[in-house]
Amino acid sequence: MTARLPWPLAYTVSGDDCRTPVPLGFGAPLAEAVRQLAELGYDGVEVQVREVTARDADALVRTVEGGRLAVLGIGTGPVALQDGLTLTDPSADVRRHALDRLLGAARLAGALGVPVTLGQTRGTFLPGLEDVQRAWAERGVQRLAEEAVAHGSSLLLEPQSRSNTSLWHTPDEAVTVLRSLKTDARLVLDTHHLEAEGIEPVQAVTEFADVTGCLQLAAPVTRGPLAIGDPRLPALLHGLRQGGFAGWLTLEHTQDGDSRKAAARSWTALTDAATTLT
Repeated sequence: MTARLPWPLAYTVSGDDCRTPVPLGFGAPLAEAVRQLAELGYDGVEVQVREVTARDADALVRTVEGGRLAVLGIGTGPVALQDGLTLTDPSADVRRHALDRLLGAARLAGALGVPVTLGQTRGTFLPGLEDVQRAWAERGVQRLAEEAVAHGSSLLLEPQSRSNTSLWHTPDEAVTVLRSLKTDARLVLDTHHLEAEGIEPVQAVTEFADVTGCLQLAAPVTRGPLAIGDPRLPALLHGLRQGGFAGWLTLEHTQDGDSRKAAARSWTALTDAATTLT
C-alpha cells in the first residue's frame, strides 16, 4: 500500500554541464534521467550544476518540463567536487572562480524561481588559516545570499559533516549563519550528514522543519536507497508535518549500480511510509 506525499518528491540529477554524473544522483544524462523518474512517479528533480547561469534556464526547462517534471532546486556540489573550487581556498583566484560559479547558479535558480543550495563548496580549513578562511566563507555566503534574492531565488545552506567541510556542521550552527545574513535563506537538512555528526535526524527535522526548505534522504549507514519498512521514515514524515515543513524532499544517495532500481526502491519506501500520515 502506498500514499501520495504531502510534499513534492525530487531525485538528484546531474546538469548537462557536469563532467560526469554526480555519484549521489541518477547515473544517466539529464533528459534520460528525467524520463525515467517521471515514469516512476517523481514530481521533480534537484539539478546539480557545475558552470551555469541564467542563460541556461530555457534549455533546462525544456528538458525537465518536457519530461513532465519540475526543477525544484539547483545544487552546487560539482563546483567543488568536479573542479576543486571553494570559498576558502588559499588562492584568491580560486576563491573568485568559486564565487563566480556560485553566483551563476544563483542567477539560474532565480530565472527558474527555485532556491540554490550550498554545501561542500564552502571548503575546508588549513592549519593556521582557520580565522581568515572562516571570514572568506562568511563573506562569500553573504554575497551568494544577496545575489540569490536579487534574482528571485533564495539560499539554502546545508549543514554537512566535518569529513566534507570545516564549518557549519550542525543545524544550530547553520541557523546562526542564516540569521546573520538578513536575507531570505533557509536550511537543507540531510539525514546522512546529521547521522555522521551524531545528531538524531527525527529530532532535528522536527525542531528545524519551519526553517528548512529541503530534506535530503538516504538509508542509514550505507547512504544507499531507502528500504521499505525503515522505521525512521514515518517518524521523519510526522516530524516534518508537526514542524510545519513547507519545502520538498530529495533522494540523494548512492545508486547501487542501477539508478532506475534505486529510484524505484526509494520512491516505494517513502510512499509506503506516507500511509502513516493519513
